[in-house]
Amino acid sequence: MDRYDPQAIEAKWQRVWEDARAFYVENPPPDEAQAGEFYMLEMLPYPSGNLHMGHVLNYTLGDVVTHFHRRQAKRVLRPMGWDSFGLPAENAAIREGGHPREITERNIATIEHQMRRLGWAIDWDRVIAAHDPAYYRWTQWLFLRFLEQGLAYRKEAPVNWCPNDQTVLANEQVVDGKCDRCGAEVEARKMEQWFFRITAYADALLHDHDLIDWPERTKTIQRNWIGRSEGAELLFRVDELDVDVPVFTTRPDTVFGATFFVLAPEHPLVDTMIERSPNGDEIREYVRKTMAKRAEERATDEKSGVFTGFFATNPATEARIPVWVADYVLMEYGTGALMAVPGHDERDGAFAERFELPIVEVVDEEQGVLVESAQFSGLPVDEARRAIVEWLGERGRGRPAVSFRLRDWGFSRQRYWGAPIPVVYCDDCGIVPVPDDELPVLLPEVEDFRPRGKPPLASNDEWLNVPCPSCGAPGRREAETMDTFVDSSWYFLRYCDPDNESAPFSRELADFWAPVDQYIGGIDHATGHLLYSRFFVKVMNELGLVGFREPFQRLFHQGWVRQGGAKMSKSRGNVTAPDQLAEMYGADAVRLYILFVGPADQDMDWTEEGVEGIARFLRRLWRIVGEAAEAPAVDGDGADLERKAHETIARVSDDIGRRFVFNTPIAAVMELVNALGADPAAPGGRFAAETAVSLIQPYAPHVAEELWSLLGHERLWEQPWPVADESLLQRETFQLVLQVNGKVRDRVEASAGESEDELVARAKASEKVQAYLDGKEVRQAIVVPGRLVNLVV
Repeated sequence: MDRYDPQAIEAKWQRVWEDARAFYVENPPPDEAQAGEFYMLEMLPYPSGNLHMGHVLNYTLGDVVTHFHRRQAKRVLRPMGWDSFGLPAENAAIREGGHPREITERNIATIEHQMRRLGWAIDWDRVIAAHDPAYYRWTQWLFLRFLEQGLAYRKEAPVNWCPNDQTVLANEQVVDGKCDRCGAEVEARKMEQWFFRITAYADALLHDHDLIDWPERTKTIQRNWIGRSEGAELLFRVDELDVDVPVFTTRPDTVFGATFFVLAPEHPLVDTMIERSPNGDEIREYVRKTMAKRAEERATDEKSGVFTGFFATNPATEARIPVWVADYVLMEYGTGALMAVPGHDERDGAFAERFELPIVEVVDEEQGVLVESAQFSGLPVDEARRAIVEWLGERGRGRPAVSFRLRDWGFSRQRYWGAPIPVVYCDDCGIVPVPDDELPVLLPEVEDFRPRGKPPLASNDEWLNVPCPSCGAPGRREAETMDTFVDSSWYFLRYCDPDNESAPFSRELADFWAPVDQYIGGIDHATGHLLYSRFFVKVMNELGLVGFREPFQRLFHQGWVRQGGAKMSKSRGNVTAPDQLAEMYGADAVRLYILFVGPADQDMDWTEEGVEGIARFLRRLWRIVGEAAEAPAVDGDGADLERKAHETIARVSDDIGRRFVFNTPIAAVMELVNALGADPAAPGGRFAAETAVSLIQPYAPHVAEELWSLLGHERLWEQPWPVADESLLQRETFQLVLQVNGKVRDRVEASAGESEDELVARAKASEKVQAYLDGKEVRQAIVVPGRLVNLVV
């Protein structure tokens, strides 16, 4: 038999698959409903560099799932695309000194080559790229639909500013006070920004968790981010400004103890107070210093604040209480205004002590009743909450309310490499949408796209200055661009109908394929991409564009691949190129090792030595299957190898299909190969060899196809997935493992029909076990039926 040559074999079968269009899938004819479809998708990559082993883990997982379902007679859609707009791609271009388009398209070509080299089963006819005008035309079209519904709007607001990237970041892009892209400390600024009104869907985003099969920890992260709280909205009157300031509180029972009032430095009323207050300069300077701090610093630093000179009227006591601006109040929580109850809140208490403000206790914590609360004194807390809100409601000063931590999604960026926002500003007409038939608004060339603190597109006067689409008067385009998270909030639907020139996608095709049956990607996207995509689909559902409410039915998070103890990433520079490893060891070895090294949902350490071990296994598989192919076929007829093969089929099928576990199937096939290696010509040997090859195919498809041909068959990628014979899974005897205090001391044959007492007696009778018991009393006997007995002494 010829020597195992992975490079030659892999090149051969990749040509065969491409010529046969093995992994391309046609859409069904119009209006033809067909059963058996499966939509497999991994998060699309940023083309800001080359692939690393973290990508290999992600996409090999998807490949195994794809092959598994294809061989169960399902029509499987598994496309690929490029998240090619946005900061990652633009920053890569800045680092390399080229134009974003040039660098991006060069990286796309490199990554596609790497993907093809690894033999992933991808439908390359459906490729999309966010920077392609044929794609972002429809991103702009969707923006206009959101604008029509009042779900996209522009306003001045406090924003997160990255001084390094020179752009605004969404709340979800700030991690521990730092930019999640470059790690720079984020600053707070006030700027005009575009927002999506995701808060209008806060309840739906919470309730519809029941519709999807996602990890509970991901749902919990989203629930905490959305932050739903039930309480009351109370109005505090500032007479000098003739304004009612709403406050959200979960403790309306403590309103009689509110002795001062606090505004976040970002609260819009603060600007008015600066203009009207005698100490406006002091307030302005305090706000400037505070907004430069990270939220974490503001929460943990010693409390500070400044008195505004204004007073608010407590709606319960009608007392005029001082209005302060303080760092510990954030606009991200409630309304950005706080009724301070120092007698029952630790932060309020610390602030009151520092500035010598009154502290009044209005709840007897031991008795759980109100005190010093007028007619409500003596009421239990829960009853008092309802009664006080009802009483204030009758006076027009309060109402039951729900508050969310979630804030609207700021998506405009002061950068070049993104989809232009299709609106024109007109002095007479205001914000005017670009007509649909003028889309796409193409991203123009600019002499300098590097961040300067203002949008680079503002420097292109020819592009910027255009007539108003409504009245024809001089107008100017929006110079900011959309964040790349807008592009990735709907890309999975474009895959369903990528060549459509009259709509972003056909509803019939979207409803046929979507929602995505299995989505794979990092948990770090829980409050970003995964939340935004859910919001987009809900809006599109209500617009009649799709017939479903959730984008991804089932979600799996892969772990991080580490090298030298650090997460492998392009930004860290500790990337191992998978195509180079494939040239050294073969793509099948790389694919197998990345899934064999540990559970796919846990972090793992990458070592090149591990790939060498897997390469040795593949050479052993090649030799043993070759020997079985050359030996005369002998009917297994229930022989040990045949039984072992069916047991392996059952284990692998259950692990991939039900448990979604990917390392243990490889171990199971290795065990089968070891059993076969003892005598490839034994009864059932040919069947065991065919089974091993068939089961390893999703992981190592090249060598599997070659060995399948050697065994006299063809086109394994189209063959049905093997099914275990239940009758051969039942054994009259089994190997019973005997342990003492958790350590294996012996193995003996036991009857499948023996009771637990009989198994324990068999364990105690073992001479090897008795040597470790040494006459000691057995305190507990743990029996795992069909597997082991553990004696605890």
